Amino acid sequence: MIDKSRVLAIIPARGGSKGLLGKNTLPLCGKPLIAWSIEQALACSEIDTVIVSTDSQSIADVSESYGAEIPFIRPDELSGDMASSIDVVIHAIEHMKEQGLEYDLVALLEPTSPLRESNDISGAINYLLKTQDVESVVGVSLVEGTHPSYLYRKEGEFLRPYLEVYTGSNLRRQDLDNLYFLEGSVYVSRIDSMYARRSFYHEATAPWVVPRYKSYEVDELADLIIIESLMVAKQEGRL
Repeated sequence: MIDKSRVLAIIPARGGSKGLLGKNTLPLCGKPLIAWSIEQALACSEIDTVIVSTDSQSIADVSESYGAEIPFIRPDELSGDMASSIDVVIHAIEHMKEQGLEYDLVALLEPTSPLRESNDISGAINYLLKTQDVESVVGVSLVEGTHPSYLYRKEGEFLRPYLEVYTGSNLRRQDLDNLYFLEGSVYVSRIDSMYARRSFYHEATAPWVVPRYKSYEVDELADLIIIESLMVAKQEGRL
């Protein structure tokens, strides 16, 4: 609890994955992928309860062994490719409410973003609580090489600048406006806002800025290899 606000952390983890089979429990630097998110959430003093929402008993067993609570097995209608994250979040909040447990804030932590740190979660929660007009906080990273000023589209046989200004390699990065992309490692919202808006993204959303290396997500095997290399570099003090 923080500032009399109770915080629920939800880690969503489906058993099915078309991109990388069984990715949520694949080994990453000696632990199942999902374990990293569980341990990060448990390390946050601001969080009261850490649950995993899954349709898989094997994921549930692994998650429980690392300290997460498994208050339910996710129903079939919330387990397919078409199920939205918001429906999964609201289902979990409603289930906990039925058990007599009510919360003020919810944090959604995707297990595919293991490079986040517990201080990113804590920082996002504290930023949300200290800023009255902010209803949600989401992770973002600074756009660099993919800034739209560097982008081109193909028209017939020719390249045309996306922003309709020919800059090419003459444009210095320090002259660009700071732009951010939604990187997905942390989402925090006031629960009353979640019910009203059914989204983490709206005009009352604030950014939590993380270094670009933390934005890597596990969607395919190459991502897992890259993330493991980054984790090793960080453990060795090279990052």
